[in-house]
Amino acid sequence: MKKKTFNIDFIGNSKRYLIISLAIIVLGILFTVFAGVKLDIEFVGGTMLSYVYDGEISPDDFKSSVQDALGGAEVAVNTGSDFTTGKNKIQVEINAKTELNSDGQLELTTKLDELYSENNLELIQSSDVSAASGQTFFLKCLVAVVFSSIVLIIYIAIRFKNIGGWLAGVCAVIALFHDIFVVYATFVIFRMDIDSNFMAVVLTILGYSINNTIVIYDRIRENKLLYRKEKLTLAEVTNRSINQSLTRSMITSLTTILAMLAVTVVALIYDVQSIIPFSFPVMVGMISGTYSSLCVSGPLWVFLENKRSNKGDGSKKPKQEAAPAEA
Repeated sequence: MKKKTFNIDFIGNSKRYLIISLAIIVLGILFTVFAGVKLDIEFVGGTMLSYVYDGEISPDDFKSSVQDALGGAEVAVNTGSDFTTGKNKIQVEINAKTELNSDGQLELTTKLDELYSENNLELIQSSDVSAASGQTFFLKCLVAVVFSSIVLIIYIAIRFKNIGGWLAGVCAVIALFHDIFVVYATFVIFRMDIDSNFMAVVLTILGYSINNTIVIYDRIRENKLLYRKEKLTLAEVTNRSINQSLTRSMITSLTTILAMLAVTVVALIYDVQSIIPFSFPVMVGMISGTYSSLCVSGPLWVFLENKRSNKGDGSKKPKQEAAPAEA
C-alpha cells in the first residue's frame, strides 16, 4: 500500500501563520494589561489553611464564604483528599494583602464551622507562605530555560552546519519561546494562577516541541543530499521535508494531547481542580508545539536564510554537497 504524501505549502502560507501567531500574542498581551495576571500564593506570599471535612462541599460556595468572612479578600480554594485521615480535604490560600494572624485564623475557622456544621469541618494545618521561595524557584527555572536555549543553539549549529547551523538553532529557539507565550496566554486568558504548574508545563512542552523541530531539520539535511540533482530551491526542500514529517509529528503529539484531554475531562467531571492547571495547558502547549515546529521554525528559517543571502524571494538554491564516496 502506497504511503500517503501531503503537499501543503508551508512556506507559501507563512504570512497566514504569522498572523495567527501575532493574534495569539496580542490577545495574551491584552488580557495581561486589562485583566491582569493571577499569581499563586507562592509568588505573592500569604496564609494557607487546610481543612478536612465529611460529606460534600462546593469549592465555589466555600470560596465565597471565606471571602465574605474576610471582607472580599483574594482567595483561592483547592480540593483533594488527606492521605493521613482519608477524609476530603479543602485548602484555602489567602493573599498576603490580607493580614491574617492567629486570632484572625481562629475567627475565620469559627465562622466556617457555623456555616458548615454538618460537615464536621476541622483545621489540620496552618502556615504562612513567603513570596521569596516562589520567586527563587521562578528565577532558577528562567535560568534553566535560557541556558538550555543557548546549549540548543550550539548543538543545532554543530549538528546541522550544512543547512544553516546557528541560524537554524535560533529559529528553533524562537519557536520554543512562541510556545512558552502560548502557554502563558492560556493561563492568563482562562484565569489560572501562575504557579509551579506553569513552570512544569513550560518545561514539558519544550521537550516535545524541540523534538519535532529536530526531526524536520534532520529530514531537510537528508533531502538536500537526496534531491541534489533536482536543484530544488530552499523553500521546496523545506516544504517537502515538513510534509514528509507531518504524519509522524501529528501522531506523536496526538497521543499526548488525547491523554491530557481525557485527564482534563475526568478532572472536570469529578471536580478535581488541582490537576486542571497542568493537564489543560499541557494540551494547549502540545498543539502549539506541533504548530510551531511545522509552521514557525521551518518557514522562519527559510526567510532568514534567504534574507542573509539577499534573496528574499524564496528562490535560494541549497548548497550542493558531495555525494558519498563509493566503496
